[in-house]
Amino acid sequence: MKKTLLLLFILSAAEGLFLPSFAQSSKEINAWQKQAQNITIIRDNFGVPHIYGKTDADAVFGLLYAQCEDDFPRVEMNYIEKLGRLGEVNGEQDMYNDLLIKLLITPEDAQADYKKAPAWLKKLLNAYADGINYYLHTHPETKPALLTRFEPWYPLLWTDGSIGAISTADIRSRDLEAFYGNGQPSVGYHHDESPIEKEEILTGSNGFAFSPKITESGKSILYINPHVTFYFRPEVHVVSEEGLNAYGAVTWGQFFVYQGFNEKLGWMHTSSRTDVADTYLEKVARKANGWVYTYDGKERPVREKDITLTYTKNGQLQEKKVKAFYTHHGPVMAKRNGQWESLRSNNRTMNMLIQSWQRTKARSFAEYQKAMDILENTSNNTVYADTEGNIAYWHGNFVPKRDPKYDWSQPVDGSTAATEWQGMHPVAETVHIYNPPNGWIQNCNSTPFTAAGKDSPKQADYPAYMAPDGENFRGINAVRVLEVPRKYDLDAVIAAGYDTYLTSFEILIPALVRAFEKNIPYTDDRYAYWIGPMSVLKNWDYRSGEKSVATTLAVKWGEKMSSAMYRAEVPGKPDADQVEKARYFAANGTADELLKPFTEVLDELNQKWGKWQMPWGEINRFQRASAAIDQNYRDDLPSLPVGFTSSAWGMLPSYTSRYFAGIKKRYGVNGNSFICAVEFGDRIRAKSLLAGGQSGDPASRHFFDQGEMYTQGKFKDVLFYREDVEKHAERTYKPGK
Repeated sequence: MKKTLLLLFILSAAEGLFLPSFAQSSKEINAWQKQAQNITIIRDNFGVPHIYGKTDADAVFGLLYAQCEDDFPRVEMNYIEKLGRLGEVNGEQDMYNDLLIKLLITPEDAQADYKKAPAWLKKLLNAYADGINYYLHTHPETKPALLTRFEPWYPLLWTDGSIGAISTADIRSRDLEAFYGNGQPSVGYHHDESPIEKEEILTGSNGFAFSPKITESGKSILYINPHVTFYFRPEVHVVSEEGLNAYGAVTWGQFFVYQGFNEKLGWMHTSSRTDVADTYLEKVARKANGWVYTYDGKERPVREKDITLTYTKNGQLQEKKVKAFYTHHGPVMAKRNGQWESLRSNNRTMNMLIQSWQRTKARSFAEYQKAMDILENTSNNTVYADTEGNIAYWHGNFVPKRDPKYDWSQPVDGSTAATEWQGMHPVAETVHIYNPPNGWIQNCNSTPFTAAGKDSPKQADYPAYMAPDGENFRGINAVRVLEVPRKYDLDAVIAAGYDTYLTSFEILIPALVRAFEKNIPYTDDRYAYWIGPMSVLKNWDYRSGEKSVATTLAVKWGEKMSSAMYRAEVPGKPDADQVEKARYFAANGTADELLKPFTEVLDELNQKWGKWQMPWGEINRFQRASAAIDQNYRDDLPSLPVGFTSSAWGMLPSYTSRYFAGIKKRYGVNGNSFICAVEFGDRIRAKSLLAGGQSGDPASRHFFDQGEMYTQGKFKDVLFYREDVEKHAERTYKPGK
């Protein structure tokens, strides 16, 4: 059962928490200064750092230094989270998020891996820490919230690149609180005995690959389109004389390009629901000398570990002691129907980090496949293209073998060896696509069984746990767009990726209009109130836009009735996906379920704006007003209109906006972040776009210089070759200068 828990955190450090930087020895400082001489950073006309080093370690040093220049608070906060220390910055509210991390990721394991790391990896790890620490040394004005010195084992806490994603099956921090909240394990029943409500997962992504047979140039093209929290992935280019030449998006604080390309091939990751973590119901009992659990008819001792959680309260550091419990499956995380629930997962390993690095240096399909054979990528699907003309797709990568007679979407019996993992599926056994006859591949966080249209893998050929992903409206739209025969160039690929058709509403809006026409005669007092907006929706082409009143009506109505729609039980389909639920709801929803939310929409628009005829772009805005991780949006500050919507409604680009207390408009918080289309051949051609801008400093011209471009989907040329970078250089320097 895979559940991706997105730990979205807020920086709200209390006064007095800033600590002085550790004193550095002159030997260490001299070593940093010497290494900095091997590195050149060129900032181009959009502020993108192009880092050139003699060795891979030099390039990593320069990359982390450049990241800190752009946004040290985000670099730091990612590691505060992975150290399980958010509570020290954010307060008691994050205490159980910290407990979750401490149960699943331990510094001791990361430190042990660092000690036994191969020499080449240890050099990169040292360079990671040195690059950040040299930045702090040369920028005393930067005040860390907590971490005044970074250690070389930190990257071994977080080894796959996903933003804050931890594989926890269906366990949440609130389940931990219910179980461990009083310092002792819960022995009664609590809320999770009922089915756990599914959280909204804010991360997403689209990846497209096009083979030479359907491109104008006869070369393969890759489209990279992650949907993530704004400003959490910058654009970078990192080069060394040891064969590294990677361009793309890096997650703040990591030293490998997470989604991008080199001169030979490119990779795009989308979030996967492949089953990578399972929970086990343990049969436990309290004995005189402690807890035991039953396994294959014998009692085993429950391992105990004392964990200290530290958090701020009223400006003071506080501690909470927790005695954690473990079976051989993993930590005990919750309780269901009176039984303890342990978790088996794979949230960090050294090999996972090695795989993340090796794919950036792969130079052929065979070399990329060799990196995939490490089988450690737990959170991603991969869309791929290369100069040889190959396109490929892998659905997940880390896939444990299991007995298919069990329902792995639910907790399984932990008292029998029959439910143990039975090794790993090799790549050849997992869901994958190589060079499909149709010439294109798409994945939009949806089922792999439509990823290549009619040439997709067949669901019946794989165990259910390997691809539990359902279809979504983005996936339907992607297939609709890509099935139209055409020859693609970079601009056509970008246009396809920016298709604004809202697939869900071609199902839902007719149901709403029917409910109106069948149930509200013109003699009804409500008829006059509804006929105008209903006519707008009835004649709508289901495309979003800045000036579209229909988009405003549809999105606001969809948001109000979506919870009822997704709670609907589809007969015979207990695991119905969002598309199946929407179709069922459209066919079976009552007039009241459909019309009541629409009345609320009209009432709200009239009350807030004095009319219902509100163009979407006047309400839906893009604003970046400060460097804060938790943005404080304000209607009285400049903002830009945005014609896009959340991809939940089926459009391919994503722009998720929300209302905030005390303001009338809604502001974007996540969606398209780093977007790139790249054509492979004798010479790389690529175009890219970044949400807002490269820098986290409001004083920088690159804080929001891509803002208007972003709202219009207008891309810039990628500068991949050094001669082109130098022609557009804004600043050239050594770290520390």
